[in-house]
Amino acid sequence: MPAAQPIPLRSPEPCPTEVLIADELTLVREGLAALCNAINGFRVVAKVGTAASALAEIQKTEPNIALLDLGLSDLAATEVIRRVRQEGLRTRCAVVSIRKDRKTVLEVLRTGACGYLLKSSTSEQMADALSQFTQGGIYVSPQIEVMSLFDGSGRKQAEDPLELLSSREFQVFSLLVEGIRAKEIAARLSLSPKTVDTYRSSLMRKLDIHDVAGLVKFAIRRDLADLRP
Repeated sequence: MPAAQPIPLRSPEPCPTEVLIADELTLVREGLAALCNAINGFRVVAKVGTAASALAEIQKTEPNIALLDLGLSDLAATEVIRRVRQEGLRTRCAVVSIRKDRKTVLEVLRTGACGYLLKSSTSEQMADALSQFTQGGIYVSPQIEVMSLFDGSGRKQAEDPLELLSSREFQVFSLLVEGIRAKEIAARLSLSPKTVDTYRSSLMRKLDIHDVAGLVKFAIRRDLADLRP
């Protein structure tokens, strides 16, 4: 009787890359999740509507990638990214937004985000972004001209008064022009109201604007205001 042939062992299927989606709008959240799930090798493991829920889920399960809407209203997305980095969690965080001004993009990347993806991106760009994230790279939507932030010598251009603002001042500025009160800004940025008032005074001085209405007008002219209802 011939000896039984050994049954070849099948190599285990690679584990899919785990993705968390955080967006306050249900349809957007579901759409992003469906798009990510349709990309081979990726699986959405959590869909949340608040920054606090996103942070709690990241701390609990440490998914490979977190896609955070920049407009989360309970806690700034950049604060979630800072805390993830401070706690040494493995999750790589990227921001999804409709805004594409260079100051916002730079400040998001400076907090440690691995990417900045526009909500107008194509499915191919989403697939490219997720691939870059899993390989340890940084992805910025091609519609954003990041290289224009620098001159030929590699030095930052300084003509824009917004460049005078620190990261915190720009965060406060962005929330003020959305009509957010100082107390709520403090909660979103994990600061005291007094500190927020200090940043507000400083940024107004640097921009030579002396009231919130003036800040809003400036933001609208620069296409910086997120005027969603």
